[in-house]
Amino acid sequence: MTQSRNSVSDQELKRVIADFLDQGHVENIVAMFRREPSYYAWTGDILRDERFSVRLGISVLFEELLQIQPEKLALAVPSLAELLTADEPLLRGEAVSLLGIIGNEAAMELVCSKTDDPDPQVREMVQLVLGEYT
Repeated sequence: MTQSRNSVSDQELKRVIADFLDQGHVENIVAMFRREPSYYAWTGDILRDERFSVRLGISVLFEELLQIQPEKLALAVPSLAELLTADEPLLRGEAVSLLGIIGNEAAMELVCSKTDDPDPQVREMVQLVLGEYT
């Protein structure tokens, strides 16, 4: 029963994070991620939000966190890797973009794995990311 309660509270917290990003309160989410690194594992779930401002907010969040605690960004790689197989090209492209921000070896290997993505916009994002790191 406890696990069910935690699962529900995690879902609610993910929704709160998405809502704050939607409202432009990135600084609050930066503080939350700094205090609780396990939230990085939720990046893929939060990125699934349909609101453009939430997806943009995650990019801004990661740019901020890159300056503050770059070593923690790698914690998001597994959740972003899952999105690389999503049916929606938008999610695959967003994941590639965030992996590019993370920029570690594992993230860049995942970006390279999408060079032959069936969607031209995803391939373009891959080329943009790889262009920044060559």
